[in-house]
Amino acid sequence: MSRRVILLVLDSLGIGAAADAAEFGDAGSDTFGHIAAEADAGQADVGRSGPLTIPYLTRLGLAHAAEAATGRFPAGVLRIEPEAAWGYAQELSSGKDTPSGHWEMAGVPVLFDWGYFPDRENSFPPALLQHLVDEAGLPGWLGNCHASGTEIIDRLGAEHMATGKPIFYTSADSVFQIACHEDTFGLERLYTLCRIAREALMPYNIGRVIARPFVGTEPGRFMRTANRKDLAVEPPAPTVLARLAEAGGAVVGIGKIADIYAHTGITRTIKASGLEGLWQATCDAMDTTAGPAIIMTNFVDFDSSYGHRRDVAGYAAALEAFDRLLPALLQRLRADDLLILTADHGCDPTWPGSDHTREYVPVLCYGAGMPAGPLGRRDTFADIGQSVAHFLGLPQMPYGTSFLA
Repeated sequence: MSRRVILLVLDSLGIGAAADAAEFGDAGSDTFGHIAAEADAGQADVGRSGPLTIPYLTRLGLAHAAEAATGRFPAGVLRIEPEAAWGYAQELSSGKDTPSGHWEMAGVPVLFDWGYFPDRENSFPPALLQHLVDEAGLPGWLGNCHASGTEIIDRLGAEHMATGKPIFYTSADSVFQIACHEDTFGLERLYTLCRIAREALMPYNIGRVIARPFVGTEPGRFMRTANRKDLAVEPPAPTVLARLAEAGGAVVGIGKIADIYAHTGITRTIKASGLEGLWQATCDAMDTTAGPAIIMTNFVDFDSSYGHRRDVAGYAAALEAFDRLLPALLQRLRADDLLILTADHGCDPTWPGSDHTREYVPVLCYGAGMPAGPLGRRDTFADIGQSVAHFLGLPQMPYGTSFLA
């Protein structure tokens, strides 16, 4: 079989508050809709101007999916009849975090509660912090709070460099993040510290430990690097990725995909960063990977660079850049390739705070003879995994309903 699935995750591109958004304090959130409205109102004119210009994403049904999810067509977006199948999905998993969204779209919803550190200050148990000091030989720590990653390195980066104390922080997600300077602390030392933390956090049921290396010499000039590493726990059941790998197919994880799935079910990992770097890696993989295959890319910059930083103009510009790059990928599609575009959660840059938002995600499906038209509301992201299994001739997944059946 030469069939391939090209699965692109526009990290954090929610398209309207999910049915249960109020339970997460997110009723009224709408990542895509609010970006479009701000752009249309001239409030996103930094580095770009005017209404969102995304003709290829619109042809793939993004605006129509957003309208179906919210009842409103995105402001200023040109109405173009979709050439793809389009719909929107509700998350079944209990969180609004990256692993939950990705695992569920691969057919394995998270039906348990992650552990969290809810206190915004003094967030971590003293015993945990002391254990990390003892096991890693640290002079202490900084942070120990909820924070935006860019804000906290600007605030504490100089003290970290002077003292050698790592910066520990978290968010509303099930995550423990460690920021350290690549030169003064050392990248490998940071990775070792994260492995120690990963083991220590298992009793707390924390989904991810994230290494956040940065460079620079002073506040205002610190910059996170592409050497981020996510240490996630393994999915609780085989994903559609693992099932294809076990059947002898190719599963290419691009960007942070392999880390999200704890490297299970991945036959080839391609490290890349930045929108253009991830695009090039995806196109290269399409040029060199034979079917049956899943080529899966996470475009993290939407989330990390713009959503969490509440940068509406930056998010709008990134969507337009993504749209301009789409033709190069569409031209590479073979007759039996299936392209799926989706997201893992929302991160509304107009919403208070800096955390993810509980939103519907788009489900856009194009190629392999898929007829254009509405897919409706999908009750779980797992419909994506079930559809991928159906398309690739794999056994039925325990969750989800195929929209290809």
